[in-house]
Amino acid sequence: MSESKTPDLRSVLDSIPVYKPGKRVVGPGGRSIKLSSNESPYGPLPSVCEAITRASTELNRYPDPGAEELTARLSDRFGVPEEHIALGAGSVGLLKQLLEAVGEPGVEIVYAWRSFEAYPLLVELTGATSVQVPLTEETHDLDALADAITDKTRMVIVCNPNNPTGTTVGEEELTAFLDRVPEHVLVVLDEAYREYVRAPGVPDGVALQRDRPNLAVLRTFSKAYGLAAIRLGHLIGHPHVAAAARKTMTPFAVNHLAQAAGIASLDAEDELLERVEATVKERTRVRDALLADGWSVPPTEANFVWLRLGEQTLDFANRCAKGGVSVRPFEGEGTRVSIGTPEENDVFLTAARQYDERR
Repeated sequence: MSESKTPDLRSVLDSIPVYKPGKRVVGPGGRSIKLSSNESPYGPLPSVCEAITRASTELNRYPDPGAEELTARLSDRFGVPEEHIALGAGSVGLLKQLLEAVGEPGVEIVYAWRSFEAYPLLVELTGATSVQVPLTEETHDLDALADAITDKTRMVIVCNPNNPTGTTVGEEELTAFLDRVPEHVLVVLDEAYREYVRAPGVPDGVALQRDRPNLAVLRTFSKAYGLAAIRLGHLIGHPHVAAAARKTMTPFAVNHLAQAAGIASLDAEDELLERVEATVKERTRVRDALLADGWSVPPTEANFVWLRLGEQTLDFANRCAKGGVSVRPFEGEGTRVSIGTPEENDVFLTAARQYDERR
């Protein structure tokens, strides 16, 4: 018998690590508090659950491939024409769709680092080259991002608020940056945490994109809307960009339950945003408590806080895990901690205080 061989695969897969999501841990007495994935601590509203239940009786049928009703509702919600909207399996799914539309060997994609950990994985899968521009004081250095653009650049990604640091760039500096970007380069403004923003001067990407054909804005139902398991995101941009995202979407990627949940969430948006406000208040409380205990925590406009811990990152995460609290460590850099319920946050603050006392 001849020696067996494995199928030939793309060589780039040898250098791409598997995406590692936040994990759940179990501590004393079975305690398990997950603050590692930026999820909402609150489940979907009752009216949304009812809509999902009704939709579940129709699972023998394919979903509406164009998600026409949801698209129309988003058009009304944001005051943009329907042809400016595209949908995907979360904002990360939409980013993948856009990268498939622009990425190929010889092309460069520019973004800040550290930022969302999926960016390099998605870029490299297209065959394009990542150009990572270091953060300055935990936020985007937009001048450096603009300076990094070359004749090979086809996309620039700006995460605002930035994941995992929670920091933001202001409207004046973002507008100046956009003015520097060549018109043929697509700028993707990742606003997955937009609903948590309270600081004045942080731009609304939807308003900015109205007169900028090379700007696309990504939003998601995963965070503030409490629908992480549903996988639903939307893009708002000019028709040529939205059409490209629709062309590269896997057929039926936005399933029937996701469409029903999205529509029901928009119906209940006022009630839902009350929960967002509760998270914002907890964010302030958690950061203030950490600062009072001597931790360095940058201002955050997302639903998490960032601790720059360097070589202590994994040790801190392991100590939290022993207490039943999972956080998101980035080895050698820092730890991102999601905002949970008040009770969950108190357990984390106790763990952080105990860790600091042991150092």
